[in-house]
Amino acid sequence: MKSQKLKYLVLATALLSAAGVALAQAPAPVPANTAPAPGEGDAPDVPPTAPQGGTSLLLRGLDKITGRPTNITAPIGKQVTFATLTITARFCYSTPASETPETAAFVQVEDHRPDQPARKIFSGWMYASSPGLNGVEHPLYDVWVISCNNTAPAVTASVSTAPVKVQAPDSSDKQQIEKLPEEASQ
Repeated sequence: MKSQKLKYLVLATALLSAAGVALAQAPAPVPANTAPAPGEGDAPDVPPTAPQGGTSLLLRGLDKITGRPTNITAPIGKQVTFATLTITARFCYSTPASETPETAAFVQVEDHRPDQPARKIFSGWMYASSPGLNGVEHPLYDVWVISCNNTAPAVTASVSTAPVKVQAPDSSDKQQIEKLPEEASQ
């Protein structure tokens, strides 16, 4: 079990470093007897760019009493409600199709029961391939990660229904497309 947690910690670290997020951002010590280089200190600090992950996270919630599963779509950075739970997806990443399928997401879950004050019940990384590794521990509901959705415009291929004339390397331009007999389509 510890080797699996270490594997996922390494995966989360790799995902964060690939997204350009430093795990510890401490300024480098500057010797006291040196002056700043020309142009250094003139420009204001530029905030780091946001990590490039998915734009929404697909989760599945289970009501343990009724046994009814529910698909939950959580846009990154926005709160969504499932029963008494408020779910906030902070980051999600899915590996490309050419690699081993894996989806990792950083999720925060709060419980807002009417008879109790609101309390945070989960904050951490969830993995689609191992839903039990870091799971939401709640007596009434289960929530786990399914996939990361990118709603960016996809590249579409141009599809034509017109017949295409395939030419052999030694063909001439005078070749015509031969018509098939009527019974050939059966």
